[in-house]
Amino acid sequence: MNTEIRDTPDDLANIQKLNRRKLNLIQPLALLAPSGIWLLLLLVLPTLIIFQLSLVPNIRPGDIVNPSGLDNYVRILDPLYLQVILRSLWLALGTMAICLILGFPVAYWIAQIAPQRWRNLLVIGFVLPLWTSSLLRSYAWITILRPTGLLNSLLNSIGLPTLELLNRTPAVLIGMSYSLLPYMVLILYASLEKLDKRLLEAAADLGASPVKAFWKVTVPQISPGITAGSLLVLITALGDFIDPELLGGASSMTAARLVYNQFLGVTQNWGFGSALSMTLILAVSIAIALLIKFGDR
Repeated sequence: MNTEIRDTPDDLANIQKLNRRKLNLIQPLALLAPSGIWLLLLLVLPTLIIFQLSLVPNIRPGDIVNPSGLDNYVRILDPLYLQVILRSLWLALGTMAICLILGFPVAYWIAQIAPQRWRNLLVIGFVLPLWTSSLLRSYAWITILRPTGLLNSLLNSIGLPTLELLNRTPAVLIGMSYSLLPYMVLILYASLEKLDKRLLEAAADLGASPVKAFWKVTVPQISPGITAGSLLVLITALGDFIDPELLGGASSMTAARLVYNQFLGVTQNWGFGSALSMTLILAVSIAIALLIKFGDR
């Protein structure tokens, strides 16, 4: 006697639920696979190679090799190299502060004061410099800041002395701030555009002055945008190479230029250059983690 086994409704429901779980698992993997492979090949794998190179010491006759393979990292603690890293951090923090001070009024004016029909056009116009080459922007600042450049010609025409800015720290700060200011404005604009004006009106009704309302109402609302813009500028400025190289001269050695010299300069010490690179990667990773945690989602 043949007996036919049929699935009960509960069994069919369980099978459908299992299939949905498999589909929910496969769909994200299929969508993330192209970018995941791209990041694996062009980010993770090169980083692992750099880390491996950082553990290879530059052995010279008579040197005592650290068995842990951390000779290159210990060398970073040399006061000479620490000074370069601290200078890079100082330049990045200075650029961040300048971009925040200059970018906030611009972003506030575009988001809250400018006519609605002009806002998109104003934002596009402000970020137009990003569409040009960073080399062209740096050479433009060289033309402006050199002793016989546009700025000093204007100062001399009104009887003021020549300013020695090129190949000095102020020139680096000017170039980096000019390059990164649009990023700060874009992020602050996105936060200020969502500002709830009803809270400002309520603060005014309760007797708060404009200054107090700004610090107690406006700033807390846009603090994630301020954090995101500041960290983005800081991360980018920390690894900037072109502006310090072209505008700073030998007196403005930064970590990025030091890494370049170790790989392609006279030194040719790839192990130490890789250790410096890993240190920069660690610093940037910490900043990105802070951006993810405290930035404007």
